[in-house]
Amino acid sequence: MLSYRHAFHAGNHADVIKHLVLVLTLDYYQSKNKPFWYIDTHAGSGLYKLTGSEAQKTREFAQGIQALWQVGQIPASVQTYLNLIRQLNPQQDQLHRYPGSPWLAAQMLHPTDAMRLFELHPMDFRALETLFGDNKHTQIRKQDGLQGLLGLLPPITRRAVTLIDPSYELKSDYTEVISTLAKAHKRFATGTYLLWYPVISRQRVRQMTNELQKTGIPDILQIEFCPSADSDGMGMTGSGLFAINPPWLLAKQMREVLPWLMERMADASGHFTVQQITPEKRA
Repeated sequence: MLSYRHAFHAGNHADVIKHLVLVLTLDYYQSKNKPFWYIDTHAGSGLYKLTGSEAQKTREFAQGIQALWQVGQIPASVQTYLNLIRQLNPQQDQLHRYPGSPWLAAQMLHPTDAMRLFELHPMDFRALETLFGDNKHTQIRKQDGLQGLLGLLPPITRRAVTLIDPSYELKSDYTEVISTLAKAHKRFATGTYLLWYPVISRQRVRQMTNELQKTGIPDILQIEFCPSADSDGMGMTGSGLFAINPPWLLAKQMREVLPWLMERMADASGHFTVQQITPEKRA
């Protein structure tokens, strides 16, 4: 289905947690002087106007990035993420633009690194081509990202960060992402995979967790941020990521940052989770 447009949701609380985890992961990968690939299975358009009609219609960013924009003291783990967004908004009195994951990744990659982007929506695909089409280290494919991912593995660099964040418009997406991850891990077991999910039904999240545990994939960290209480059938109340082979500092960083985010982006019923759902690999 191609009805989903992220422009309506850009900069919301789900973007904040997803992009914060992504930036921390990429920062860790850059700490080692070895090239790697960034793979994005559902890349979107790469850049969004918060002053545009789509974002203004929902104004979801007001409870997301806007709540962090002019905060005084900022935890060290949030600095790089917010600094990247300030690059897009040099006049800091107002937020005008918000980046998608490909734009964030592009700012952090070294010349020896590469991006592989997938996007099916024709308008978003054209936007990606406009943004990155001249970059010789970036390939953009108008293809289903879950199918395309498997064809890239293992990468020639033997190092990669893969972000998987479908819209979950189809219920089959929930099972397809787990199946794809299991196949991807068999082909390339040492890469870092970040699987984003919405919290709409708590039962659905439990099913995803159980299915991931059944795959036998080791070292899966679950990070979840819910600004309000679970409420099945009432829309997205939070979101999370399953991180396979996460950076060793990520759990500690998120345990420090999430209470800070709760104070600024959540109501009294909000909650968060940082837990290891499968054991870490033994040395």
